[in-house]
Amino acid sequence: MRGHITKRSEGSYSIVLDVGTDPVTGRRKQQRVTVRGTKKDTEKRLAELFHQLDTGTFTKPSKDTLSDFLSRWLQDYAKPHLTPRAYERYESIIRIHLTPSLGSIPLTEVRPDHIQKHYTAMLNDGLSARTVRYHHVILHVALQSAVKWGLVPRNVADAVDPPRPGHTEMHTWNENEIARFLDGIKDSQYYTLFYTALFTGMRRSELLGLTWHDIDLLYSVISVNRGLHHLSDGSYVFTEPKSAKSKRTIAVPPSAILVLKSHYDNQKLERDMVGKPLSDTDLVFSTIEGKPLRPNTITRAWKTLAARYGVKVIRFHDARHTHASIMLKQGIHPKIVQERLGHSSIAVTLDTYSHIAPGLQESAAKRFDEVLSSGYNKHTEPTRDQSVTNLADSTLRK
Repeated sequence: MRGHITKRSEGSYSIVLDVGTDPVTGRRKQQRVTVRGTKKDTEKRLAELFHQLDTGTFTKPSKDTLSDFLSRWLQDYAKPHLTPRAYERYESIIRIHLTPSLGSIPLTEVRPDHIQKHYTAMLNDGLSARTVRYHHVILHVALQSAVKWGLVPRNVADAVDPPRPGHTEMHTWNENEIARFLDGIKDSQYYTLFYTALFTGMRRSELLGLTWHDIDLLYSVISVNRGLHHLSDGSYVFTEPKSAKSKRTIAVPPSAILVLKSHYDNQKLERDMVGKPLSDTDLVFSTIEGKPLRPNTITRAWKTLAARYGVKVIRFHDARHTHASIMLKQGIHPKIVQERLGHSSIAVTLDTYSHIAPGLQESAAKRFDEVLSSGYNKHTEPTRDQSVTNLADSTLRK
């Protein structure tokens, strides 16, 4: 007998597994595994354990629950590897959703159906598919660590289908809406910030993390080196760009450079008035005292000003989409757009802005036809001299 099943109580079974011989005593070693569920569930678990023994992937079951493991994982893996902002998000989802729903299950007994039921329950409770999919990302990464640490033989999240996020319609402004918005907010304290956002496509965190050292007003370029994030405890942290491609240099159009120069002069004057001279390491967008601006305050101001001046209200992040959409519609190569936005690959750019593709393809088809037709007619339409020669040859042959 390699193993057998005994019933402990209603809905609870024990598997007694023969795991080999003790090399010192020569006695047979047994391992008990508790399964909460039906006898059929237990038989399935026994078959899995047999497979692990046969393939050498068997690990001694731990008494730790999923909650115990996730708490340890947050401290040992997530905190050192994630940005403070991302860590806050992971910790919050684990504490509010994953631990109450799945935390009591022993780590080694977590099954795909447990996770699938959690996703269904969260969707029924009103969470969006995109949010629940984020639950899946966290669980999958955490359980992958459990596999690497030898705590479980496989990542059960691999066998679970997360919900597909619905299509989020992208809202952008056209050239007239941008002009109307910028004209209306000229006297706003956020004019330069919003102008720079629309003319560079930078992320909010990147804009708020800019220092004057990052802007070359002479050569008209901005170097994106970090981002600024506001944590739930009220502190601010600077983080590295989210990917290698996000650390980049952006060419700034002349109009935006003029706006930034004016902003620099005004900021310098304000700092002199409060007795805090402006330096290259100071933030470009800050309070008069030089303190960081709150990201949520920026977002609210954006929406309030858009509504005030009769422009379609879009998210502040949509300024980035607006910048990319206008460039693509003007025929700028997607590779250039990718580099300006800091996307990890051109595939991300093309996937994100695929809604623009029909218009671009139509324009490209017309231009191709014009070029080819011009060349074709040039080589096929005979000149007057050629026509006379052809007529003479035809007459002689007759």
